Amino acid sequence: MKSRMLRAGLMALAMPALAQQPGPQQRGPQSYEQQQHNQAWATRKIALSPLRKEWVTIRRGNRTLRAMITYPANARKGPVVLVGHEVFGLTDSTLNTAVEIAAMGYVTIAPDYLSAYAPDGGGTSSMGTQAGEITTALDDAEVDADINAWADYGLKLGRSNGAFAIVGLSWSGGAAFRYVAGPHVNPALKGVFVFYDVGPPTTRQGQYHSTPEPGTFPVKHFAVPVYGFYPDQDTRVMKALPATIEAMRRAGNRFYPEIYKGADHAYMRVGEDPADPNPANIDAVRASLARLGRLLDQLSI
Repeated sequence: MKSRMLRAGLMALAMPALAQQPGPQQRGPQSYEQQQHNQAWATRKIALSPLRKEWVTIRRGNRTLRAMITYPANARKGPVVLVGHEVFGLTDSTLNTAVEIAAMGYVTIAPDYLSAYAPDGGGTSSMGTQAGEITTALDDAEVDADINAWADYGLKLGRSNGAFAIVGLSWSGGAAFRYVAGPHVNPALKGVFVFYDVGPPTTRQGQYHSTPEPGTFPVKHFAVPVYGFYPDQDTRVMKALPATIEAMRRAGNRFYPEIYKGADHAYMRVGEDPADPNPANIDAVRASLARLGRLLDQLSI
């Protein structure tokens, strides 16, 4: 009943999707089919990858949660990596990133955080152009619970070393930051990697995609390191970053932001598109994957 009520309430919302700017090639709400058409390059890359991939479902309360798991070629144990999607839901650009991380030697789980929120009980692919509205309206506690459900699942896999990490792309980067700074964090979490979204104390990027709203999320001390990946052309996220740096410093938390010169918001998506005209984006993709690989290796020790 609670899940049905939540779906109904979310679908009734008329608020704009504020949690992220859509990136140079993603202006205005688009349907899942349009997203997939624009990301055909990612679909091809996923199909060409020899890594084993499978779709799995788990139950949480009245909802059926869905994710794609990608297994690395090696058999070593390591941290399981949750790879979160952008505001418009789970599409092939996020799945491509998950496959790329799996190629580094880690099991990746790419959840659809919109699972069971569509009117028909489906997720991203059933939402038409409303995915952004629904994602932005999700309660942090519900997202936290989904993260924990997938973490519990991943930690039981044979390739798990008993630890997990989170890679959050845009909207899910902010969600991951609030998760690690909030009250529901799983003690097996060893690292959070935030790509181009605002972090606490800021919680949203501003009503008209201009400046961040005043910070409202308290930052207390926590042990897990947070690594930031920020393109300097993402003006809204960059405007919020100084407040996050200061809040994390005051709390004594480990926060390691890195700025990617000339790169746009959502560069992990747009940078791999052969049609992208900004070479700084693919440079940022390569540098970010290299950095991420080094940091994940450190978690494996």
